[in-house]
Amino acid sequence: MSSEEIVANCDLKMKKAFEVFSQELGSLRTGRANASMLDIIKVDVYGQKMSINQLATVSTPEPRLINVQVWDQNNVTLIDSAIQKSNIGINPQIDGQLMRIPIPALNEERRNELKKIMGGLGEKAKISIRNIRREANDKLKKDLKDKKISEDENKNIEKKIQKMTDDRISELEKKLETKEKEIMTV
Repeated sequence: MSSEEIVANCDLKMKKAFEVFSQELGSLRTGRANASMLDIIKVDVYGQKMSINQLATVSTPEPRLINVQVWDQNNVTLIDSAIQKSNIGINPQIDGQLMRIPIPALNEERRNELKKIMGGLGEKAKISIRNIRREANDKLKKDLKDKKISEDENKNIEKKIQKMTDDRISELEKKLETKEKEIMTV
């Protein structure tokens, strides 16, 4: 693998780690209804784990309400139990194949709990990004040892990778800070 490929691969993996973090962060409950809140919930159906949006139409008709129109009547109870077990603090009301999920206002205790959860998600994403950096640096060291690249080239690429890492982590921290302000705002 050439040094350009190592950098490109590293950048791609870091972007993917950031996307996963953004998706997890987006699924956290703020005071408003958001269809992506249900994205992290997996339902054990048809012998596999599927997300709710693969089993139903998810919409937000009001700021504090999520509607889940389940396509198959047999999946209603499975989706309901998956939401209950998810521990995100919401309770579905079932009306045939339609599930109405009212989003309660956040209290101070729940806001602080969400802040801790967000911190954990941020730390997990940072670790993932740093591991990607370490893997890329290990590949570079191997290429240097095998005399595929020069020491100068090695140092330049390590600087590039470090800059990418720093940029991703600062971008991640900004996103975390924005979400934290959103959650702490009453």
